[in-house]
Formats: sequence, structure tokens, C-alpha cells
Amino acid sequence: MFFGEYSVSVTEGGRIAIPKKIRENIKGDVFILTKGFDICVAGYERDDWQRRTGDLMNVSLLEKDNIDKRRMLFSGANEIVIDDQGRFVIPKALISYMGLVTDRVKVVGVGDHFEIWDEEKWLKYAKKINI
Repeated sequence: MFFGEYSVSVTEGGRIAIPKKIRENIKGDVFILTKGFDICVAGYERDDWQRRTGDLMNVSLLEKDNIDKRRMLFSGANEIVIDDQGRFVIPKALISYMGLVTDRVKVVGVGDHFEIWDEEKWLKYAKKINI
């Protein structure tokens, strides 16, 4: 299960070090990174991604919400390889999608997946949430 909130620096090329607690939940060195909701990108363990997308392929395309979800998730999906130092590069299209404007991101565990946010956008978002 993915949990925790981690502040991570980003290189000019979009490379980040994945937090150890997040990496421990990824089988092997490959995961899926795609567009998330709320201006972030979402990371999924590969087996979980296969299950989720299989479920999504079995819904009716006559409902606009279903095709919108497919477009969002599949158009931004990238298979990401973690290097030997626990780092990976966020693809440029996803950096643009999340509107990365600083050299820091928040990596946030969300149970069944994790999200990567521009740090300033995460802090603004978190202030609006009442628990």
C-alpha cells in the first residue's frame, strides 16, 4: 500500500529519486505513470494498472464519462523504469500536464497508487481539504 508524503527535488531534466517507502511497493523496477486528476500525475504498480485498465475496457463507450476516463488515462500512460539509484525521469508531457513550476515535488501515497504534484500546488490543494 502506498502511503506518506515526501518532498523531493527535481532536476532540470525532470529526474527525481523515488522515496524508499514508495519504491518498496513497486514490484521490480517498472511502473506506470499517467495523468492523474487534480493536476498531478499518478503512478501505478504494473499489475494493478493491468487490472484497472482491464476493468475500464469493459465499460460502455456510449457514456461520455467512460470515454473521457479512457482518454485521460491511456493518452498519458508511460512505462517508467527506475534506475539503480532509485531515480526516474518524469516524461516532458506529464511535467507539462502537472504544471511543474518549481524544482520540488510532493510524492503522495494514496493507498492503491501514488501521486506526484508540483509542491506549491499540493500545498494549496491540501489547505482546502478538511479532514
